[in-house]
Amino acid sequence: MKQESFTGFMHEVMDGLRQEERFATAHIYKYALAAVTDFVGGGEIFFGALTRRWLKRFQEYLDDLQRSYNTISTYVRVLRAVYNRAVDCGLIAGEYRLFAGMKTGVSSGRKLAVTAVQMNNLLDKNLRNRLSPDVCEAQDTLALMLLLQGMPYADLAHLHKGNLNGDLLICRRRKTGTELCVRLLPETMRLIDRYKSSDADSPYLLNILSGKRSGEAAFHEYRDKLRSLNFHLSRLSECCGLEGVKVSSYTARHTWATLAKYCQVPEEVISEGLGHSSLEVTRTYLKSFEGDELDKANRLIINYIYSGRKTLWNRA
Repeated sequence: MKQESFTGFMHEVMDGLRQEERFATAHIYKYALAAVTDFVGGGEIFFGALTRRWLKRFQEYLDDLQRSYNTISTYVRVLRAVYNRAVDCGLIAGEYRLFAGMKTGVSSGRKLAVTAVQMNNLLDKNLRNRLSPDVCEAQDTLALMLLLQGMPYADLAHLHKGNLNGDLLICRRRKTGTELCVRLLPETMRLIDRYKSSDADSPYLLNILSGKRSGEAAFHEYRDKLRSLNFHLSRLSECCGLEGVKVSSYTARHTWATLAKYCQVPEEVISEGLGHSSLEVTRTYLKSFEGDELDKANRLIINYIYSGRKTLWNRA
């Protein structure tokens, strides 16, 4: 009996993801397949090889390479998703609880936030005469993401001109589709004006993306911009003397959330400010919050960073 090819089926799944323009997911699947292929020493992999013992050995192989818990978990979850899809398609019978006991969770051990003092140092305008133009732009991008309630870089880069209405920015998160509504502070407006796209044909609010590419080419343009931002943010951290402090596109988001919690902003307001939609009950509960609650939270955090004075939510 001919065995079905796991490698071939995974390529089919990746092709389908690209057709759906889910390029980021296809990118992750590509890396997961490369890791498995390296593990077996190259060549084609068949579904018959995917046993519990084989999977455990693959996980141990990644551990020996000192891959992070989250990287291992991501690859294992990709294998599980492809395997389950093959079962659903009737390609294979499937084995019950094949992936039981594997690393499939998410570790939060890595510190992604910085302190208020460290963020103040990173955003210090007095540094600018010592920074290259690219690092200055990275500093402004970090400030803009922070001012926009910890907006992810993907959402910032893809903001459309129609999202801005006076001092109100209304958009939807690319990851969850959750609506975000941010009332813009004067400093936020100044940064937006500084980096506003001057191309009348571009749909984008900011000059991060050209708006001239589509499909996978547009995804690669975004990935290149993200890599460049992270590189220059690391240079910014070095210029601030923050040794051992990793600064990346995630820093603004995690710092906004961490400082909000430290200032005793209710978790429900934090969740709405970040555009989370993981819990249906939370989403329903958050409908009762008015926009001024989010404005208050954002001002509280920004004032704390720039003034160094902590103000609690119930005193704000």
